[in-house]
Amino acid sequence: MSNKASSQSQPFDPYEYLQIVQSPDGTLTCSIEYPKAPPTSDPNLLIPVLTKDVTINESTKTWVRLFLPRRTLLSSHGSNSNHKLPIIVFFHSGGFICASAATIVVHDFCVDMADNVEAIVVSVDYRLAPKHRLPAQYDDAMDALYWIRSSQDEWLTKYADISNCYLMGNSAGANISYHTGLRVAEDVDHFKPLKIQGFIFRQPFFGGIKRTDSELRLENDPVIPVSTTDLMWELALPIGANREHEYCNLRVGNGPKKLDEFRKLGWRALVSWTGGDQLGDRGKELVQLLDEKGVQVVSDFHEEGCHEVEYNEPLKAKQLLGLVKGFISS
Repeated sequence: MSNKASSQSQPFDPYEYLQIVQSPDGTLTCSIEYPKAPPTSDPNLLIPVLTKDVTINESTKTWVRLFLPRRTLLSSHGSNSNHKLPIIVFFHSGGFICASAATIVVHDFCVDMADNVEAIVVSVDYRLAPKHRLPAQYDDAMDALYWIRSSQDEWLTKYADISNCYLMGNSAGANISYHTGLRVAEDVDHFKPLKIQGFIFRQPFFGGIKRTDSELRLENDPVIPVSTTDLMWELALPIGANREHEYCNLRVGNGPKKLDEFRKLGWRALVSWTGGDQLGDRGKELVQLLDEKGVQVVSDFHEEGCHEVEYNEPLKAKQLLGLVKGFISS
């Protein structure tokens, strides 16, 4: 997740571009500060969405930020309404190496999503690479689902329909959503009464050794250059693995075979991507793979728009959230 752009025409130094230095213990020191937003759960405040943080695993120090539309809380007082909201389990971007559920752009997007889609959003703060390499992030995602399944948190027990759950992520978060789905599909009964109904993949972060047309065309993309995503994969994949690993390449490993379960379970998918993103062809590849497997997929492609454009252009965010709302309500 970059907060700067460049007009350079020469290849980027990814470490310099991301302003990171890797320490001997595997941690990253980043000179870019990603401002964070605190949670606010006071219902007396005139805010559209209430938020709070809850620890889900003490040993890994992972947590989630819950987003509850305030009008849901108010409408429940003095009424006998049994209407409950769908759950969107959200995984943030950042190439597996940076950002968090508290990062302001992530927080603000989830606020808008909870308010406009009319859903309870569970934004997962997962561990980061390279200190915690893949599949640690998938493990944390599974912990989040286990926590939702059995949680006695009032916001979930009173207002959430855990039988109407969607996994969503942008960029690396979309990758986490996908691989988490592959895991859940192997034993869905274990998660009851939580039921996944579908997936929302926004500008999904996948890769491979062979370059796609969009990667070649946008090699020095000022928002997310190819050398930067290469570095992210190098830092996130298991030590010794390259971009032909199943966590990175959609066509490698047992993932394609496991997608047969998506079809059998009736899971749907929304894939949204843009032509101004060097990862664009990876989104197209995901649509093709899902279609080949008979998974019901809604594809949303826009020629214009850079990576994470919804974080910087309110109109694009509004369009995306409208699409998400329609997908869930259908």
